[in-house]
Amino acid sequence: MNKPASRKPSPERTLSTLSDSRRAKRQSNGARRLLRVHELLLDHYGTPTWRNPLPPIDELVSTILSQNTNDTNRDRAFDALRAKFPTWEAVRDAPAAQVVEAIRPAGLANQKGPRIQAVLRAITAERGALELEFLKTLPVEEARAWLTKFNGVGPKTAAIVLLFSLKRSAFPVDTHVHRVTGRLGLRPEKMSADECHAYFESLLPPETYSAAHLNIIRHGREVCHARNPECERCVLKQVCAYYRNGRTSSK
Repeated sequence: MNKPASRKPSPERTLSTLSDSRRAKRQSNGARRLLRVHELLLDHYGTPTWRNPLPPIDELVSTILSQNTNDTNRDRAFDALRAKFPTWEAVRDAPAAQVVEAIRPAGLANQKGPRIQAVLRAITAERGALELEFLKTLPVEEARAWLTKFNGVGPKTAAIVLLFSLKRSAFPVDTHVHRVTGRLGLRPEKMSADECHAYFESLLPPETYSAAHLNIIRHGREVCHARNPECERCVLKQVCAYYRNGRTSSK
């Protein structure tokens, strides 16, 4: 009995298979390099500790306040808001001008105040109360999508709430993480910060997210500055594309 002739794969399928193989190889190399950076930073800075963990609503408001400002101003605004209003329900229902005045130390108060109140009202409308604990029971992507549907809650804000308040597997990417990883060559040069969340989550083990995030931020603040990075004293210079290329790569 004659055997049926084997069917050769089409050129398109062959090219697709090769493309998938190359993509997987690049991702594997990227994962190894990112994990190496994480290990070097752990050796240099140690295991970082997040500031006092906050309940999810508190963390959400705090992170909105942190947008386009530093930690000191964020904390001043958050403390002033909590001192003026005893509950988040009181913040939600207060005259907008009072909320704006309380959070003025964080900057952009005229934007952040109404944004915070709108988010608190939207959560109440959907859940009947100001609580986010239910997000612990949802798949991470569903929880992320639920948070980011609110105006003013982007991928970074959602990831911080998920990771630090709800102990979910999410990797936050802020301006420091985006800048440092770009210089190191750990992400595609034109990849946006928003796109980096899922990208880095695919490369790192979930148990490293918190320490890697915090140490990369610290490195960005102390060494890999936006202007005039201190490359000569950088513990990552031997694995850094920016340093290797004569400081002409992505900034």
